[in-house]
Amino acid sequence: MQLKNTDKIVKAPKKLDCFLADTEALIREAQALRYRVFGKEMGAKLKTESEGLDYDEVDSYCDHLVVYDNSQQKIVGYTRLLNQHQAQRLGHFYSQNEFNLDQVLALPGRFLEIGRTCVDPDYRGGAVLTTLWSALVQYALEGEFNYLLGCASITPGPSGYAIDAIFRNIDAKNIAPTSIGVKPSRPVPPELRCQRDESGIPPLLKAYLRFGALICGEPYWDKDFNCMDLFVLLPLDQLKDRYSKHYMRDYQANNEIEITTAL
Repeated sequence: MQLKNTDKIVKAPKKLDCFLADTEALIREAQALRYRVFGKEMGAKLKTESEGLDYDEVDSYCDHLVVYDNSQQKIVGYTRLLNQHQAQRLGHFYSQNEFNLDQVLALPGRFLEIGRTCVDPDYRGGAVLTTLWSALVQYALEGEFNYLLGCASITPGPSGYAIDAIFRNIDAKNIAPTSIGVKPSRPVPPELRCQRDESGIPPLLKAYLRFGALICGEPYWDKDFNCMDLFVLLPLDQLKDRYSKHYMRDYQANNEIEITTAL
């Protein structure tokens, strides 16, 4: 059937948008998603559990990047962004609660910390994480940051934390030199370690590693969040070509995924 000149072509609405939450209502909805993932699903001990939210003193200093499902009208993915100027006002990066970062922060350049990344359980499988990651990288490159930093969490398996097995699965090129090593303030206790890998490497950490992220030392044991945290440092100078040639190609090929960022 041919369209007449008077016919209108109606474009299907975008399924997913990604943008910075700019209202208190959107931020609270994101904090509710965080609570469902970290509090309910992971069993984290949250001080704000009675409110059905996950928030802390860092939130008011951050930008909040959300993935929004237009068809269901709800937030389905999230990460929070803390740049070094915001961290200076706060007094520290969140990761400094867990690691000594003196050697990392002595590097020349600008830092952007990411944290509390989560995806609605009904939306896991690629599209939301791809949308979130693409907007995050765009934010970092447009802001001319030199490094992404943050903690990648790995939950324990039934036998405990398979630290040695996880490190065996990480390529040598993704292990940071000792000159930028970090030291956890609370290492995983020996009695909680195991040899059998029952958890594997989470999708978000796999994405970091694929783009050249460095694991900078032994993990921190976060007993409140029931996980171990690996400190991750991603130099952004090596990410630009990979991002434009590989990630955006895959991203643009998926007609369901579009981003709208107000950066």
